[in-house]
Amino acid sequence: MSAADAMSLVQIYQCLCDETRLRILNLLHDGELCVCHFQEILGEPQVKISKHLAYLRARGMVEARREANWMIYSIPEKRSKELSANLACLQDCTSEHKTFIRDRQAKQKIKKKIFEESPVCCPPSPKKKASKACYP
Repeated sequence: MSAADAMSLVQIYQCLCDETRLRILNLLHDGELCVCHFQEILGEPQVKISKHLAYLRARGMVEARREANWMIYSIPEKRSKELSANLACLQDCTSEHKTFIRDRQAKQKIKKKIFEESPVCCPPSPKKKASKACYP
């Protein structure tokens, strides 16, 4: 194992040692989310969610793209075999854990609400008109 591989593993495990980051990665397993959705599901303030997302992004665990006023986060399509293996392990380990199950159920409710009720996922800023939904 090279030093770069070891650092990659260290970075992965540093990211996985926090419950909020585990919950974020669990939610991103089957699709991208906007920061406002993380806030709603996790019941945490925007500042805390954004700090954790920045931490994950700096280590290559998530990617971000801008959609109008919102940042949309996802797990990178191109990822190391170490990251893929650890994310698969996370899904296996969380499949029967109440908190993670509840998070996934909340995400499904949000997806349904967005598709059925509203053309926007996040409230528009007072100065801008609403954009298309940020959740695909």
